[in-house]
Amino acid sequence: MSILIGGDTTIIVQGITGREAVSLVKDSLAYGARIVGGVTPGRKGANVHGVPVYDCVREIAERERVDASILAVPVAFLKDAAFEAIDSGVKLLLIVTERLPRKDVAQILEFARMKGTRVVGPNSMGLIAPGKTKLGSVGGPPEDTNRSFVPGPVGIMSRSGGMTTELASLLTQHGLGQSTAVSVGGDPILGSTFLDLLPDFEADPETKALVLFCEPGGAMESDLARHMRDKGSPLPIIAFVAGRFVDQMPGRRFGHAGAIVHGLADTTSEKVRLMREAGILVADELSELPRLVKERL
Repeated sequence: MSILIGGDTTIIVQGITGREAVSLVKDSLAYGARIVGGVTPGRKGANVHGVPVYDCVREIAERERVDASILAVPVAFLKDAAFEAIDSGVKLLLIVTERLPRKDVAQILEFARMKGTRVVGPNSMGLIAPGKTKLGSVGGPPEDTNRSFVPGPVGIMSRSGGMTTELASLLTQHGLGQSTAVSVGGDPILGSTFLDLLPDFEADPETKALVLFCEPGGAMESDLARHMRDKGSPLPIIAFVAGRFVDQMPGRRFGHAGAIVHGLADTTSEKVRLMREAGILVADELSELPRLVKERL
């Protein structure tokens, strides 16, 4: 099994005629993803790698079952696109667009909560169930995806899109396949945090361990640590926290918008301390992760 997506997941792409989306569609189709349509207002009748383009989500939803939508829409139009998908009954949104206004993200997440829709992102490269399907650009072209991601018992959650693939590749090289890998996104407000996704992985019989790629900034790791301290989890969790040098440079942002340190609680050293106290195994070096996972398995 996997979480959120599977081999029968039907997908649409909003903003499908944009440059990033065109490449994403090509790679996803080659991997086996079931993309049933795309949306670019005013481009109805066109196609992208054989995927038909429509003017609105409703036109596709009336013809096809739509399980998930990838939103590769410019910032100015993203909120309207997300509202359209949610209102059309789509239950999983992947937002790849980055640096959305916080007000827009908050409104999207509130409307999604009201309608029972799960959001991943913003600023996410997507998620993948190895050997089944993928949602977004995670993994890149199929030859790279197949080299990095293989089916297995380890779930991945990563704050970095690129490191999602790096983690999978490192695990694969050591004989550890993956159940589902999720790039949660790099913006300050996210639809699905580590703590939000934890119950999904815990309910997945295929997942036997979790690997996290963490960063300075934000409360995601601290929230998870508090949960683990108070309630625990049946899954062993192994983490690596990047950016230890950032502790010496408070107020500076490195990478994406979510990686800014505002105070002690946002620092790498504090996150490491809290996670270790909560029973999360934290690797000092990225290369240690496979050994630590095998020990816990």
